[in-house]
Amino acid sequence: QVQLVESGGGLVQPGGSLRLSCAASGSGLSISAMGWYRQAPGKQRVLVAGIFRGGLTNYVDSVKGRFTISRDMAKNTVYLQMNSLKPEDTAVYYCNGATRFLPGDYWGQGTQVTVSS
Repeated sequence: QVQLVESGGGLVQPGGSLRLSCAASGSGLSISAMGWYRQAPGKQRVLVAGIFRGGLTNYVDSVKGRFTISRDMAKNTVYLQMNSLKPEDTAVYYCNGATRFLPGDYWGQGTQVTVSS
């Protein structure tokens, strides 16, 4: 069983930055891909950024150049550095882990990100 625990959300003004963290733990850890999803009120959950075996990354167009996903394999932790935040980035952000393709079976509990003046 794999557990994912997110941290780092909060309230930030437009143009500000936040860093989200997602720590994975559990026996038989065999996650090869991890991603950050977000869900705004009344909208579907969507993939924001993913990181794959070998360090390959991808991003939704709306966050390219502003968000960076990274992974510390030794700590089993994935990060999402979010810069130049906009009000439309407001959402609950979820970490996801997969043994093959995103989305996988493992979800974190979610962390709220609110961008507002």
